[in-house]
Amino acid sequence: MRFSDISALAFSDPLSGNQSALNPTGPDATRVAHLWLIILIISIAVFALVWIALLYGIARRPGGDADPATPILDTAASDRISTRVVSIAAAITVVTLFFVLISSVVAGRLTSEPVGNQKHIAITVIGHQWWWEVQYPNTEADRTVITANEIHIPVGVPVEITTASRDVIHSFWVPNLTGKHDLTPGYNTAFWLRADRAGDYRGQCAEFCGLQHAEMGFHLIAESQAKFQAWENDQLRPGATPVTAQEQRGQQVFVRSECMMCHAIGGTIAGSRLGPDLTHLASRQTIAAATVPNNIGNLAGWVVDPQHIKPGTLMPPNELSSGDMNDLLSYLQSLK
Repeated sequence: MRFSDISALAFSDPLSGNQSALNPTGPDATRVAHLWLIILIISIAVFALVWIALLYGIARRPGGDADPATPILDTAASDRISTRVVSIAAAITVVTLFFVLISSVVAGRLTSEPVGNQKHIAITVIGHQWWWEVQYPNTEADRTVITANEIHIPVGVPVEITTASRDVIHSFWVPNLTGKHDLTPGYNTAFWLRADRAGDYRGQCAEFCGLQHAEMGFHLIAESQAKFQAWENDQLRPGATPVTAQEQRGQQVFVRSECMMCHAIGGTIAGSRLGPDLTHLASRQTIAAATVPNNIGNLAGWVVDPQHIKPGTLMPPNELSSGDMNDLLSYLQSLK
């Protein structure tokens, strides 16, 4: 029986979703899950043995009025038995602890090694308060993909992820695929992961990083090689050229307002990297780091008053007329 079968029997459906360490879909997460299962079984066994020993001791406790005809227990023999039992228990404990230690070290080393010898892809993930910058480096600068809060990878292909932080300590964690990996300011760290099954897996910052730590999520989408290649080709294109008059006016609103001081859109004069790149904003499932779905209502609320959706976010409110807002939304929704 596979681990996923065991967890499905032992736990209810809420734990089998797309953010669960008990539903591993990659080699690293599987090793972590197996280690967890080993420790769980040992803990249950220890708990049961302790209770058995306790109940046995209670049952064997002598009564208050001893029968004079009952022979007095040999104290020396009793001490020898107790010493032997304690010694055996201590030996079993030491062996068990060493077994858990060795299992942990082996699992840790295996998760730090490349998963497979085939061709891999490289991704750089940079943590910000409170969103994720995602880069797909390329030796040809114009073929570097930059997106935000959404990572795409091909199924079955090893992925080398290099992490960094622009402000405070963050932690990259996709429970279904890998353990948590800290992002420390001033240091770059790297690790490997691989998705063995297609799916949309939610990730989360796992190190408290400020007011909106709980709302610093992202989606990691594992898909077929063909779908991944199609997504990458789409991401390499510049921002969509406005087609309708409303979209054209919306682009002018964007480049003439404070928006371009923080965001970039490929193919326009907007090139700031302070906030997420918006070149293909409309292709993403969520906005505000997986806080709300990416639809016109949430997008309007985010542009007008981001503090209402995500208090403490660094994005300021934008005072636009209703006409300018409608034009801007039309343009932003065309960026697929």
